[in-house]
Amino acid sequence: MTRRLFARAETWPLARPFAISRGTKTEAQVVVAEVADGPRRGRGECVPYARYGETVAQVLADIEAMAGAVAGGLDRDALRAAMPAGAARNALDCALWDLEAKAAGRRAWDLAGLPAPGPVTTAETIGVDTPAAMGARAAELAARPLLKVKVDGAAVVERLAAVRAGAPGARLVVDANEAWDLDLLRSVAGPLADLGVEMIEQPLPAGADGDLDGYAGPVVLCADESGHGVADLDRLAGRYGMVNVKLDKTGGLTAALDLAAAARAAGLAVMVGCMVGTSLAMAPALLLAADAAVVDLDGPVFLSRDRAPGLVIDNGTIHPPPADLWG
Repeated sequence: MTRRLFARAETWPLARPFAISRGTKTEAQVVVAEVADGPRRGRGECVPYARYGETVAQVLADIEAMAGAVAGGLDRDALRAAMPAGAARNALDCALWDLEAKAAGRRAWDLAGLPAPGPVTTAETIGVDTPAAMGARAAELAARPLLKVKVDGAAVVERLAAVRAGAPGARLVVDANEAWDLDLLRSVAGPLADLGVEMIEQPLPAGADGDLDGYAGPVVLCADESGHGVADLDRLAGRYGMVNVKLDKTGGLTAALDLAAAARAAGLAVMVGCMVGTSLAMAPALLLAADAAVVDLDGPVFLSRDRAPGLVIDNGTIHPPPADLWG
């Protein structure tokens, strides 16, 4: 039977507005790819991201354009050559993984030659707000073992001090989403280290990575917008100590596994991250989580409702996906 490809856009309202340095969102707009082969269907979800020039309409069109290739037996290796890295390829790559697992009657991690995932600690994220509001949110999440704190270029230390006061026992990482310059990084790194911040994610704009040459601060830096694939690692080495591996950037689990292995070989720690999406988008990334220094797969926590069945995320612990969700 000829395989068929389907794609659709979905909107998932958030439980509360979520703000980062680039703006505020109230809903998650995702695209789902499905590959049908007889009674079996493999699914993958992606989140088109305007920062990388992606729109829902274009991602849908890019996936649908692969219908003929999918019908002709396109596999994951051929997919990497046929599509550029990005959200569209991610959804289709993950759908092919899911279909392979269903056809083989095995879990995706078995197909990848990986040990079965277990429960792992995921960060839960506090969006940009006033110091008082961020401190209050931290107090609500104080029992979580790891908090990720979004900031812009204003009141950085004050915001983190409020979060630390609200959650005195939590591990803290900070994400500036390209909102700082080198002078601001130099001025806040010490105080953030004193507050127990373990990592600063993407402090400078991706185009300003060169400004980090010679910088040696007290908190490890993690590349996000600056690091998409293996080809970026030479540029990141010596400037960052960690890279955030996101399937929507790498263009799927297949390339993400390669990036994580190459990053470690280059001496970089690995963070596994996500966009705001449903459990279907998080599930494949859990195959990368076991050896990651930081896991940030809390996307479904922001939603007013998740896909069913979904992942179990309980007080900062995320559990492996059930087979009827993915893989």
